[in-house]
Amino acid sequence: MDDPNQQIATLVLDLAEVYRPSPRYWGYKQAARAIRRHPRSITDLTNAEILKIPGVGPATLRVVREALDEGRSPTVERAIAESGKAAEIAQRAPLRQNFLSAAMVQEVLRSAKRGVVTREEYGGDFQMHSRGSDGSDTVAQLARACMKRGYRCMAVTDHSYGLPIAGGMSMEAMRAQRAEVTAVNKKFGGEFRVFQGVEANILNDGRLDMQPDELKELDLVVASPHSILRKTFDQTERMLAAVSLPGVHILGHPRGRIFNSRLGVIADWPAVFRQAAHTGVAIELDGDVSRQDLDHRLARAAKKAGCLFALDSDAHAGDQLWMADYAIAHARLAGIPSERIVNCWPPDRILEWAAGAWRR
Repeated sequence: MDDPNQQIATLVLDLAEVYRPSPRYWGYKQAARAIRRHPRSITDLTNAEILKIPGVGPATLRVVREALDEGRSPTVERAIAESGKAAEIAQRAPLRQNFLSAAMVQEVLRSAKRGVVTREEYGGDFQMHSRGSDGSDTVAQLARACMKRGYRCMAVTDHSYGLPIAGGMSMEAMRAQRAEVTAVNKKFGGEFRVFQGVEANILNDGRLDMQPDELKELDLVVASPHSILRKTFDQTERMLAAVSLPGVHILGHPRGRIFNSRLGVIADWPAVFRQAAHTGVAIELDGDVSRQDLDHRLARAAKKAGCLFALDSDAHAGDQLWMADYAIAHARLAGIPSERIVNCWPPDRILEWAAGAWRR
């Protein structure tokens, strides 16, 4: 798969590392980010159009032109060789693998491919954050934003109380939020359904930072790793334990990776996927631009293992719901059909599946 915007952005990031921590470092980082998020393929742009991308100046344009014309950038190669940072820069390569640019996402969504999920089949987003934790919108505002995108349901999944750095909600606050969810459901009737969920934190031993009786008060439980994300030791047992817990519905952003920053959890992922398929836990493809976790490569392994999937935006405001498109694009590249994706199911089927999480 050729993704020129992503590939060129990676070259520009290599150049940025040469100049860390000078102002040129920040300038090249800004240019790389803008190229990754530009809606059109850079191959379709004139030089004048490329220069209109925020942060792109003559020096970055030179790198772009070299990459497009030669498939490499002698300018970047020379700068790295002269910097003495070649080994350090090479270590960052794995932190950028299997991410999609915005232009590639749109190309994948437009492509004609039978037997895989389409954007039209996507009926609801099951990871988003409200003012209850670290989001900026109310539940009602998130619901209206979802309805504008044509969804029939959503889950609000604010952080649990064990993650105070993200404004984790106390149980008292969650119970108060239940009244807010009920009011929204009453207002929109059968037109739209809000599920109350939580993004619970997976502890070091695979347990959650909430008690089982507390989880039972919620409709959907997303269990996500938020710690030990930069360590290089194997964490298979931790993740196996998480997908085996009664009451867990979705394994959220399984690795906890961040673009150009951290690789995330290292585990025997095929083994984790086999266990998740056995317990009925859905594997999330988190569409946050910086996460894209799982990516299409690992999602193929989860598909082979027989997993269910959840495709979510991880939005912290209604105007971020578009990030679900990244998750859908990765799912399409992995060849996942809508039948295996819980976001494509009707609300009643979702609740029936959710109830099964307490019978494992």
